Amino acid sequence: MKYCSKVEIYIILIISFLFYSCNSNRGNKEENNQKNDTISSPNVIIVYMDDLGYGDVGAYGATSIETPNFDKLVEGGMRFTNAYATSATCTPSRFGILTGTYPWRNENAKILPGTAPLLIDTTQTTIPKMLKKEGYHTGIVGKWHLGLGNGNVNWNKDISPGPNEVGFDYSFIMAATQDRVPTVYIKNGKVVGLDPEDPIQVDYQKNFEGEPTGKDNPELLKMKWHHGHNNSIVNGIPRIGYMQGGEKAKWDDEKMADTFLEEAQQYIKRNKKRPFFLYYALQQPHVPRTPSPRFVGSSGMGPRGDVIVEADWCVGELLKTLEDEGLSENTLIIFSSDNGPVLNDGYYDQAVEKLGDHDPAGGLRGGKYSLFEAGTRVPFITYWKGKIKPGASDALVSQVDLYASLASLVNSPKDSKDSQNLLDVLLGKTEDGREKLILEANGKTALREGDWILIPPYEGPSVNTQVNIELGNASDYQLYNLKEDAGQQNNLVKKNPQRLEEMIASYEALRGNENRQTSKLELK
Repeated sequence: MKYCSKVEIYIILIISFLFYSCNSNRGNKEENNQKNDTISSPNVIIVYMDDLGYGDVGAYGATSIETPNFDKLVEGGMRFTNAYATSATCTPSRFGILTGTYPWRNENAKILPGTAPLLIDTTQTTIPKMLKKEGYHTGIVGKWHLGLGNGNVNWNKDISPGPNEVGFDYSFIMAATQDRVPTVYIKNGKVVGLDPEDPIQVDYQKNFEGEPTGKDNPELLKMKWHHGHNNSIVNGIPRIGYMQGGEKAKWDDEKMADTFLEEAQQYIKRNKKRPFFLYYALQQPHVPRTPSPRFVGSSGMGPRGDVIVEADWCVGELLKTLEDEGLSENTLIIFSSDNGPVLNDGYYDQAVEKLGDHDPAGGLRGGKYSLFEAGTRVPFITYWKGKIKPGASDALVSQVDLYASLASLVNSPKDSKDSQNLLDVLLGKTEDGREKLILEANGKTALREGDWILIPPYEGPSVNTQVNIELGNASDYQLYNLKEDAGQQNNLVKKNPQRLEEMIASYEALRGNENRQTSKLELK
């Protein structure tokens, strides 16, 4: 028998150690690769329309207007029939969707002027902040309308705080709305294309000397104002508020949809190799309705219909970009609107005259500004190619729930009082939605619980005569069963006193009684 020398033994031991280490490392690499294969951080895009009604989408019953790309989302995703914005107006809804907090909790969450300070506290939790912590790049393109700065913005320097300070890595926005000054784009806190020799000044109380206005200079207008929109004139359109300077920086209204679309597309292309969150906030069909010449006359319903067709095209182009970049199967798209529809909202643009048989409210009562259903019940679609099976859901959901649901999607801790985790509902795995929800319009609130709606008594006009929309104000409680009466025509207060008492108790438990102007004991 031959014995191994000490040298040979050492060699054998070294070879064995190397062989074991290699196999062990390979096993660890294979295990890590398997983990990477199973762990996915899907991109998230919120497509947020502005004043789009429940009945403005083909898949929700519209027959007089064609929306093939909105409908494409439905054909490949989940259409929700009981989904709500957090408010019947724009600023509060945008606050609610980004923070996961009911807007009525913030007394300043009202329709803001273009000079308002930032509404979202920089220490407050937001969807982009939460996703950033989980490795996402975050961007906003489009309408902001949540205030900027601390109240005295110098539009000619860095504008802060703003979107970038509440979680967005990239921002390309309009400060407020298309009908409000300043009429410029702002990119990461700086006005785009600003000439330092032509500084911008903005005021919502007093005009600047020598500046024409819609009220005093109607001969300069290409769009006639109906109410409220009679201050500074930009591109022949009278606006809310006064502005001087910044001529080279002013936007071209007819190119706005294309501008925001291109920014959204470029954002996707720049960030396609890492998980991203894009808040794509379109301006349509908010006033002033200024479609590109390519879309003028496309709907047969005037500018309002034309900009809806234009927005539908924009969404189609966004979907094409995702397909071209190979991102469709790893991108969750959430499509909705900030509140219900309105026709004449400040300009004469034939929105009423050319409406025809189209019903923007989709059979619901009220509209923008209203506590009735058409104020807050909006189109809501979730689309994730290959992940969400096409279908329809009657589950009760709110945009306020997107925060907790997206936190669940990326395994992030929930940090929001009002937001509920409805991820499985959004993905079409269950219809177990909310049991109850507080609705809001102009600081006034109502309760949806199951199939029932309770609207407490409120002072004020029953109809906003400027826009011809019922507001929901009445001297007595209103109680409706939506399953039997979707149009809210039959007030069941007298027929269902027990249900009324139950709803009042539920409402008070959620909202508190500080919002009530008439106690139930005073009801006749």
